[in-house]
Amino acid sequence: MKELWGVLARQHDYRLVLSAGLISLTGDWLLRTGLAFQVYVLTGSTLASGGLLLASFLPTVVLGSLAGVFVDRWDRRRTMIITNILNAVVLLPLLAVRDDSAIWIVYVVVLAQSCLQQFFSPAEQSMVPHLVEPGQLLTANALNSQIRDVARLAGAAMGGVLAAAGGLPLLAIVDAATFLLAMGLIARVRHRVERTVVRPAVGAIRRLKAEWAEGIRICLGGRAMRLVFVFGLVTGVGEGVMSTLFAPFVSSELGGDGTAYGLIVSSQAVGGIAGGLVAAATGSRLPAAKMWGVGAVLFGLIDLVLFCYPLISSSLIPAFVCMVIVGVPGAFTIAGAMTVIQRLTDDASRGRVFGALFAAEGVAVLTGIVAAGVLGELVGVIPVLVFQGLGYLVGGVVILARRSLLTPQPEPAGLPS
Repeated sequence: MKELWGVLARQHDYRLVLSAGLISLTGDWLLRTGLAFQVYVLTGSTLASGGLLLASFLPTVVLGSLAGVFVDRWDRRRTMIITNILNAVVLLPLLAVRDDSAIWIVYVVVLAQSCLQQFFSPAEQSMVPHLVEPGQLLTANALNSQIRDVARLAGAAMGGVLAAAGGLPLLAIVDAATFLLAMGLIARVRHRVERTVVRPAVGAIRRLKAEWAEGIRICLGGRAMRLVFVFGLVTGVGEGVMSTLFAPFVSSELGGDGTAYGLIVSSQAVGGIAGGLVAAATGSRLPAAKMWGVGAVLFGLIDLVLFCYPLISSSLIPAFVCMVIVGVPGAFTIAGAMTVIQRLTDDASRGRVFGALFAAEGVAVLTGIVAAGVLGELVGVIPVLVFQGLGYLVGGVVILARRSLLTPQPEPAGLPS
């Protein structure tokens, strides 16, 4: 716990960014949950609800790696401030949505917010190493993982209530307020990074292509980053499979209803909060690559138990238990992987690397969604879901076996004097 409180107590700028993330992520989950509910109420169509998923994923695939180029050019703090302001502004059209004839506005808003997120996320992840000491980075990433689960629980709970109470206008107003609050906190960050970008004497389009290609080359050029990249692709496909087939799994294999499904899914956040706390408390004593590998192995094993136990029992209780427990290694996996990536990359290219990784994982998730829809009908739900668990298990074993490749590089000295 000493490491955790050391980060929170001494790193003022990081504390501001962490608080801003908690507030804006709560707003994100609030809107996500409320929109799913409200769109179905307005249209009565599951296809319309599915359109929300497509609108949110498309920019990740199309824009993600390109956005990272601009993140590396721009001041990260200013990028985060501007994207928060724009996120609040693009929510305003939701005030005009009263019936299903204006449902297209919802898709445009979701699409616009997802585009902005492609700039915000790489900027945030690239900024964190400058706000804490090198030995505190794993603890900081574990805290980031933890607040995501806190926001998920709080936002999802409030989203349905606000949607029922005031519809889309109330959701838009509350979410916009969270973005403005987050912007105010980030504006108080004192740390600045002096950015020196060498621009070759070529046209703007050629320079953009060259910088984009360099980000892809970094992801694929070295053995360590290739390992990170492949792990993201494999587990991304698994996440797409999970998002598509877990509801049918609860319904057809466990006999659960919609309420049971919602409770089982949200219970993972409980374990994630606990896991983030443990990871933050042990961050300085456990190498990041080892935390990543151990977390992935345990995550995969628990998922395999979750997916296979219905072969001998249809009780819902083991599903709740597994989902709570799996949140702990899930937090370890995220914190360890994020720290490894940040340490393997330098500041000048970190935005492009994160942008490329996010885009590749987006493609992998969409691939998993499509594959799960087809294979689930052909071979059944459980055999396809087992792939998700095996992906994490095998990936974790490989990470542990090759962790010497993922040895942290010296961090830039980025703390304010």
